[in-house]
Amino acid sequence: MVNDIEARVYELIRPFAGTYVFSNKEVPLTPETDLDSDLGIDELEAEDLMNLFFKEFGVDRNNFKITTYYPNVPFSLNFFKKREPVPVPNFTIGMLIESAKAGHWLYD
Repeated sequence: MVNDIEARVYELIRPFAGTYVFSNKEVPLTPETDLDSDLGIDELEAEDLMNLFFKEFGVDRNNFKITTYYPNVPFSLNFFKKREPVPVPNFTIGMLIESAKAGHWLYD
């Protein structure tokens, strides 16, 4: 069952989520949906989304840093050198829902 806060979070995220290319269907949103890996939201879009989220829901930012979820990766001109993937924590819709309910950002 979707409550009012969940519905409002989904509504806030929907413009950032897009649609499937060939079917024009909306990408499904669930609490487990990851903003980066599932929706392909880049760092600048995520920053805009989170600024809207904190303002819209009156959520205290606490120690929220966008670089936790989108770390700065050093640029290399050596295209033959394989870069190790940078581990990042999940950044899900459920995190926004739970933080909106709590009134402050719950995650590091």
